[in-house]
Formats: sequence, C-alpha cells, structure tokens
Amino acid sequence: MSAPAPATAPPDRRSAELRAARPGARELARRFLTLREGSIIVVTILAALYFTLKTDRFATHANFVTLLPYFAPFAILAVGEVLLMVAGEIDLSIGSVYLFCPFMFYEFNQAGFGLLLCLILSLACCAVVGLINGVVTEVFGVSSFITTLGMLLGLGGLTLIISHAAPVAMPGAEVTSHTVNVTHVVNGQTITLPEQVNEVGTFARIFGAGTYSELIWALLVVALVQVMLTRTRWGMYTIAVGGNKLGAAEAGVKVRAVVIRNFIVCSLFAGLVGILEAMRSSSVTPDTAGASETMFRAVSAAVIGGTLLAGGEGTAIGALIGALFLGILRDGLTLEGVNADYLDFILGVAILVAMMINVYVGRVRRGSGV
Repeated sequence: MSAPAPATAPPDRRSAELRAARPGARELARRFLTLREGSIIVVTILAALYFTLKTDRFATHANFVTLLPYFAPFAILAVGEVLLMVAGEIDLSIGSVYLFCPFMFYEFNQAGFGLLLCLILSLACCAVVGLINGVVTEVFGVSSFITTLGMLLGLGGLTLIISHAAPVAMPGAEVTSHTVNVTHVVNGQTITLPEQVNEVGTFARIFGAGTYSELIWALLVVALVQVMLTRTRWGMYTIAVGGNKLGAAEAGVKVRAVVIRNFIVCSLFAGLVGILEAMRSSSVTPDTAGASETMFRAVSAAVIGGTLLAGGEGTAIGALIGALFLGILRDGLTLEGVNADYLDFILGVAILVAMMINVYVGRVRRGSGV
C-alpha cells in the first residue's frame, strides 16, 4: 500500500503566498537606499541631473572627457584609503607620495634607466614609504594619523629637495609630430592631402596620456580591490581587524602583517596616480599644498562612499561613486561659472550634507536589520 501524497496548497493560495513574499517597489527602494552605496548613488544621480538641466554643456562627450581627471585619479587614491580605513587606520601621506613618485621617475630616467624600469623603481620607492608607515604604526605603536602626518610633511620636504623646487618635464610624455596622408571627398572627387598629427608614445598613452587611460586604471583598481575585500581571505582579515583588532588577533589573524600590507598597497596606488597625472599633463610641479588638497579629497571620496573612519566597513565601489560625486560637483560648478571664492565653500557644504545622509542611512540600516 503506497504512502499518501503530501498535501499541497491550492494553486490560488500558493500564488497569493508568493506574491505576498515578493517585495514591492517601496520595499525594494528602501533596501536599495539602505545599501552602503545606495544613498551616495542617489545623491550623485541627482547632482548629475541638476547640472544637466542647468547647463547644456554638462551632458556632452567633450565635458565627459574633461570630467575624467576630476574623479578617476581620486577614485584610485580613495580605494587605497578604503583598504586602510576598513582596517581602522588612515594614511595622510598619500598626497606627498603622489607628488614624490613622478620626481623619482624623472631622477631614475636621468640616470639612464628605461621608462618601464623607471616606473617599477619609483613604485618600489612608494612601497618603501608604505612599509615605513606600517612598521611605525604597528610595531612602534604610533597612531597612524601622527605617523602619516609626519610622513606627509617629511616626504613633501624631501620632494622639494630632490626637485630643487622646480618643475620638470615628464620623460616619455613628449609629443612627436609626423605627417600622414588623409583622404577627403570633395564634390564627388577623392583628394589625398598631407596632414600633421601630434602623438605621444605608447607608454604615455597607457599610463595617463590616453583619453580614457585614467578611467580604465580606476575601474581596474576598483574591481580588483572590491573582489579582494569581498572574496578573499585578505579582505576578510582586513574587515576583521577593523571591526575588532584584539578579537582578530586572538582568532589567529596576523594583524600587523595585514595592516602593513595595506599601507604598502595604499602608497603604491598613490604613486601610480602620481605617474598617471604627470603623464597626462606631461610635466610635474613640486606643489606640496596641492598634494595635501589631493589627499583631503581622496579621504573625502572614501568617507562619502560609505567607509567608516572607525573601521570595519567600506567598499571600493563606494569610493568610486564618492569620487564621481565630487568630480561632478566641481565640474558642474565650474561650468556654471561659480566664483572660485565660493567653490570650496559649496563643496564643503555638499560633503557635509552627503555625510549626514550617509550617517542617517547607516542608522536606518542597522535599525532595520537590512
């Protein structure tokens, strides 16, 4: 005798239960807004829409190309900061590392090394800076804020000494001219005319001088760090250290190694951005004040993107969106012709508003359990 078939709900009742379990549009919107990156994505879209309606020059391809240097370099710098801030530390020296690396590249080139070797050696110097920051912080127990503040000032001074406070032309970014034959159709007739074309070398196009090279580097770095934070043991250890350093150590995590490694990666990213920006502009100026401003904007992008200064929480994608928000804001205000005296004031207010929204959303997320 066969066992009785299990009772099943009527089709109408089953479909009603499925519809009840399926979240509605309001619930989906709430879940999206309570994501770490949800609020800043909405704020960024609103800022882009505002400037699109205010000026017809904003939503153009030419302005998009202009916007890239406003946010792509800061996205890379912010991602480096995310690695450290998630671990409960911060690196204020990235501004000086960003300035120091191109000058070391120049010095190595003057010594007769090839462009690729100059890149490797200059980035190795940046890695040493990160190693020093990590050792002083973790081994000697000095606060990362104090350690990297001292490195910011010291390395900035060293850069002035190396450069003799004078700008230099970036090796490999030289523009060469050559003549090519271009075919034109005039009144149905094909005419070939010589035209002069200005180009930079392949190395420069890859490392900053290409129109979209900085954007490509930013997307690669963001994708790499996002995967690392969410899919690897390194990322898991980084989050654990930021959440509870003592608990992570008792669980067997090598806290010092994790933090020092993140300091090194952060410095490497800062050095890479220095090379990219120097190649894009074909020269580099030892401006320590500008380097400090670069650092503050990178930290702002990381924090706006949802990374907690207390550690334990943050995403690379959020840093990218935070940098994009700052870039859109600065670019849009410039297109509107806002007086330079008001520009930083408006940026500061916008950053505060964006952060208050992030804090509120974070409280909702923790309270709702989403």
